[in-house]
Amino acid sequence: MNKVETESFLKSFFLFFTSLSILIGIVYYVSFSKSVQTLDESILSQMRLCSYDLKCEQFKLDFIDIKEEKKLSTLYKNENGLTSYYPIPNSENFLLSFNLSQEDYLKEVQILKEKLYLEIFAVLVVVFLLSVLFSIYSLYPLRNALLLTQEFIKDILHDFNTPLATLRLNSSMLKNEIGTNDKVQRIELGVKNILDLQEHLRSYLQNSSIQKEEFDLKELIQTRIDIIQINYPDIKFFEDIKNIKLFTNKEAFTRVIDNLLSNAAKYNKQNGSVKIVYEENSLKIIDTGKGIKNPKKIFNRFYKEQERGLGIGLHIVKKLCEELGINIQIESELNKGTVFMLNLSKLTTR
Repeated sequence: MNKVETESFLKSFFLFFTSLSILIGIVYYVSFSKSVQTLDESILSQMRLCSYDLKCEQFKLDFIDIKEEKKLSTLYKNENGLTSYYPIPNSENFLLSFNLSQEDYLKEVQILKEKLYLEIFAVLVVVFLLSVLFSIYSLYPLRNALLLTQEFIKDILHDFNTPLATLRLNSSMLKNEIGTNDKVQRIELGVKNILDLQEHLRSYLQNSSIQKEEFDLKELIQTRIDIIQINYPDIKFFEDIKNIKLFTNKEAFTRVIDNLLSNAAKYNKQNGSVKIVYEENSLKIIDTGKGIKNPKKIFNRFYKEQERGLGIGLHIVKKLCEELGINIQIESELNKGTVFMLNLSKLTTR
């Protein structure tokens, strides 16, 4: 099961098992209360029979002064146990009392509890198995929907190749005919953005974070800066990274860095800057851009604050970070800039 299916399974199991367990607990609590009541009634009946033949070794027999007002044939509970009072034939001054000690009474109650615990345990085992089966069964529609969605996206990504190849070919021919200008550059940049999105989606669908390798962080960052800076010549990039080795999936990590660097440049101010620094196991990407109004929503699917983009890039970044074991955080202030912080403590080897 992938992460989504595991989360769905656990939530379904917890909801089903917890709901039934609470219901069973209430039912058995009521049942136990009735069992104790039945036990008390049984003890009272035995005391009543003993009042006729006095053949009852389990009860302590005594006589009390009739001046003490006591209800006859009624069970009294106190710290001394259970007591009941009965009249004595031809006696007007004394009553006959039967007492079951607290210790003996608690033993009887304990027997009821042990029987009840065994029943509850057996029922909970059955409920546990039913909860597992129910949760697995409830996963099938979700799994089918996920598979259909993934296959649909893969088909779309595959179908992108033909029109994208045509666009790239024609833009190259147009560039050779009329030379480089702003319109041609915008076409090329648009094609590149689509290609980047295609790679993001492909990396996300393939769960490529499983395959890991060791690589140099400084070298990777510098390579990505060199590539991205071509499209943003007015943005200055600075990096301050020591020789840090990471052990993770390089392709997925590169997708994360590319998206964050391109966003830092794309939404920066004119002649702005992007600084990439590594300190205390944290990689920080600091820009001097427009800032973000709602940083808490920025990783939500399809959320965007600009007209450009689809609002899916940072959502994919968040998912890739979760797959790679990276804790990503953001700090932003409008008109001053944004800082993305990637905690790489789980990935560093030195």
